[in-house]
Amino acid sequence: MDRDELEALDFCYITTKGRRSGGPHTIEIWFALRDDTVYLLSGGGDGSDWVKNLREDPTVGLRIGDHDLICKGRVVEDLQEDEIARSAVLEKYAPRSADDLEDWSRTAMPIAIDLPPA
Repeated sequence: MDRDELEALDFCYITTKGRRSGGPHTIEIWFALRDDTVYLLSGGGDGSDWVKNLREDPTVGLRIGDHDLICKGRVVEDLQEDEIARSAVLEKYAPRSADDLEDWSRTAMPIAIDLPPA
């Protein structure tokens, strides 16, 4: 699968290590791929278990299509990158959704998953 085909997929899967259980916790989530970073928006913000897990241990499993990778995740704190993350995800999904995603894209917490070097 080439990069454009990966970017066109609807979902990716993020596996974090449970901060209490130590077991794997996998979610299906919308994503946008920009350069060597996968951007996600957590509608539950810091309240989401997967975000709490990621903050505790930033090593995550990432599956996009038939690619399984071990990566590092982080909460986006840089204002310029914050805008990139929000606009990338919104631009990808707004045309696909019957819902108005503007509010969600403004209030959700941006998360970055840095891809390992090729």
